[in-house]
Amino acid sequence: MQKTFISKPTQSTCNYLITEKVGKNFHSNFKPQLTPKEMLALGVFGGLYFSDKPAELPQTWFKKAKLSPDGKRHQELNFYGVNASQSLALWQEKGWIHHDDPRGWFQWYCRYYLGRRH
Repeated sequence: MQKTFISKPTQSTCNYLITEKVGKNFHSNFKPQLTPKEMLALGVFGGLYFSDKPAELPQTWFKKAKLSPDGKRHQELNFYGVNASQSLALWQEKGWIHHDDPRGWFQWYCRYYLGRRH
């Protein structure tokens, strides 16, 4: 199944192929302990990541998500109450961002979880 979404603010259009069932058929070396939905409910990234609730993700993932109310990172939203992330600008500066997932590894994981493989 081909998926096309408008994803703001860092990617105007994304288009990718879903080849696996949601949450299934991961690489044998990839054994995540939490689903993206569970991570969002734990307030990953101080609630800042995906606070815009991108349309490409299941909106049910956001029902219990701890999200920033004002577009700023809030360490108290994090399960451990700490700032456990670095800025997207730093990730870009270090060259750690792949062009297919301009928001970083968590965006990659969400898309992988949804069935994208490449």
